[in-house]
Amino acid sequence: MQRLPLFTRMLRRRTRKGSPARYDVTWQPGVPVPAADGVTLMTDHYAPVTGEPCPTVLVRAPYVRVGFPFNYLYGALFAEQGFHVLLQSSRGTGGSGGDFHPWKGEGEDGRATVAWLREQDWFTGELYTAGASYMAYTQWALATDPPPEWRGAVMQVGHSDGHDFFWRGGAFGLERALVGGTGLFNQALTTWSYARVILRLQRRLGRVVRGVPILDVYPQVYGGRRPAFEEWLAHPEKEYWQDSDLTPVADKLTVPVSLSTGWWDLSPEQVIEHYQRLRAAGNDPDLLIGPWTHTSALSDGWPDLFEQAMRRLRGEPSPYRIRIFVGGANEWRDLPSWPPPEMQEQRWFLGEGTLQLAEGTGVSSFRYDPSDPTPAVGGPLQSRTQGQRDNADLEKRSDVVLFTGTPLEEAVEIVGAVRAEFDAATTAVSGDLFARLCDVDPTGKSINICDGLTRFTGDGRVTVEMGPAGHRFKPGHRIRLQVSGGAHPRYLRNYGTGEPPGPATRMVPTDTTVRHTSSLVLPVV
Repeated sequence: MQRLPLFTRMLRRRTRKGSPARYDVTWQPGVPVPAADGVTLMTDHYAPVTGEPCPTVLVRAPYVRVGFPFNYLYGALFAEQGFHVLLQSSRGTGGSGGDFHPWKGEGEDGRATVAWLREQDWFTGELYTAGASYMAYTQWALATDPPPEWRGAVMQVGHSDGHDFFWRGGAFGLERALVGGTGLFNQALTTWSYARVILRLQRRLGRVVRGVPILDVYPQVYGGRRPAFEEWLAHPEKEYWQDSDLTPVADKLTVPVSLSTGWWDLSPEQVIEHYQRLRAAGNDPDLLIGPWTHTSALSDGWPDLFEQAMRRLRGEPSPYRIRIFVGGANEWRDLPSWPPPEMQEQRWFLGEGTLQLAEGTGVSSFRYDPSDPTPAVGGPLQSRTQGQRDNADLEKRSDVVLFTGTPLEEAVEIVGAVRAEFDAATTAVSGDLFARLCDVDPTGKSINICDGLTRFTGDGRVTVEMGPAGHRFKPGHRIRLQVSGGAHPRYLRNYGTGEPPGPATRMVPTDTTVRHTSSLVLPVV
């Protein structure tokens, strides 16, 4: 074991919120751990400086050994609280042997690592797992056949269903595939080499998402072709993703679990489903939902996530079943269940630019032109415009239709899943309906609360699941439903031809009609 790198030691000395360090920390980089087939899985071992026995925390992902922030957040900060911490690169990444296939083989390699742990003289037989995003997926993979030493899991801003992650609503999640793939496909071993990869992404992303065909332009982001990306893009059918969908594992998992997500995380719906399935199976998980995006959860939200993680790793009881941050009210609330038992659905109908409790008549229409696609502003992105944003510029566009209620006389608070039910028609082979709930303050500023998209054909009823929300609309504020034909590049633009999106170049504008029998359904408490 050796001293931590200088940069990590400097970070540990800075003033921070949360638990003070209990121990100094040493580390051993590049420990070879054998997989079941003999492939070497490269692992960094962080250890507290103490003669006392300490439990072990296993963190696995393709990018977890690139350096900052994971070496600090999970390696140093967890180890200084009294845990041996293993940061392990998935096979085919970060120096590990074999070939990397996203969402494949993680369970087997995790169990092989536990078998190796049993042979280490410092292993006490108490194993915990932790981590965010793909690190949460590797924990679900381990749960397909949980080892007897497993004492608890901390799954942060995670997901377990690739089809829902990339094809939710029927449109390809282009931005998350390009940005997320950058972390999955680049086997950088240092912070600086990974930083160069991120700079390339930032320089080329805008040009790539505007180019066609996407199969020819996307390699500029990665520095070469990636078969996995092409497979994601080519397979909108759920059957292709069935083997990698680990959501049903929650139905039988008995290991204690802590879950966390943000209102603008990439898959808050999946995290909430994990909680509901675990609870229905008799597990006793806790769930934390904050005002975070996928990335800000590990910065702005880290004090809350770290406190939750330490409780789980120390076996301490959680003070809540579900704790959510309610926007507008700007306060934390504890809930007994999701949705809360007092929730009642309230339906707001569309009118001539209005949103009202009585059913309306008439229609509203807009034209979506894929050569000038409606842009993505705010919400569950991974770019600089993620999270809550002022929607002023977006709402000035002619391809965005607004339905706004009158100023509220009293507050309206929502906690639960939001959806829009449209009676709509499209002129193209297929069209997209993007629906966004916004809070408009007395000055006219419109900020996004939640949203979603559904691809549809022809003429009929279309439901757009807009995700979970916890928000209070204050008196004097107005409720707004924003409707358009896309949010590019969060969703790959709909070319209007029905052709496979990878090789497609031809684009057809779409005229979409929304009848005023359509409605916004709010979970009012």
